[in-house]
Amino acid sequence: MAVIIINPNSTASMTEAMLAQARRAAPDVAFEGWTSHDGPPAIQGVADGEAARAPLLRLVDRAVSQGADGIIIGCFDDTALEEVADRADCPVIGIGQASYHYAALRNWRFSVVTTLSVSKPIIRSNIERQGLRHHLSKVRASEIPVLELEANTSHAGTVIAEEALVAERDDSVSAIILGCAGMVEVVDMVRDRLSTAVIDPVQCAAQCMLWMNHSR
Repeated sequence: MAVIIINPNSTASMTEAMLAQARRAAPDVAFEGWTSHDGPPAIQGVADGEAARAPLLRLVDRAVSQGADGIIIGCFDDTALEEVADRADCPVIGIGQASYHYAALRNWRFSVVTTLSVSKPIIRSNIERQGLRHHLSKVRASEIPVLELEANTSHAGTVIAEEALVAERDDSVSAIILGCAGMVEVVDMVRDRLSTAVIDPVQCAAQCMLWMNHSR
């Protein structure tokens, strides 16, 4: 079987972008990308996350029944992460979770640059629930909608990089985490502008899954 990257939103092109990034990050892992076609087009805040939950869990049940070697929740909000972990007998990783723990293992203090302000409370809550609040400086919003990352990548990347530069200057951090799965489209653009480490959550989750499967 394979490690399944489940995108809880219905934008298939975002699934393909995550899948390509995961394969680059961990080429020895067999990844598949599944799109939740019954989910919202993008997940921006609590309401979208709730709308995505039930169709996501149906895909999880399908992955488990087919013997998945691992499941990656391809949303930075880590949509339904605890429920997915409870239902699956294989390793389960959220891309947000992976990025926070990667930074913590490096003993890095970090800021998150996400899309819209509506996403900030759930990101802070997830970090606190995982016991990593002391590693967090700030959660910053670029105010770039998720779908704009594909529709106008150059503009989106410029705005996100500018917000990341502010974080680099003002937040006393060792790393900036890009707080959206769709930001795989702009990772290189942001890294080119910063001297601080830039963490791509999809890359982190893929590499964590490589380690977890080697350790089973």
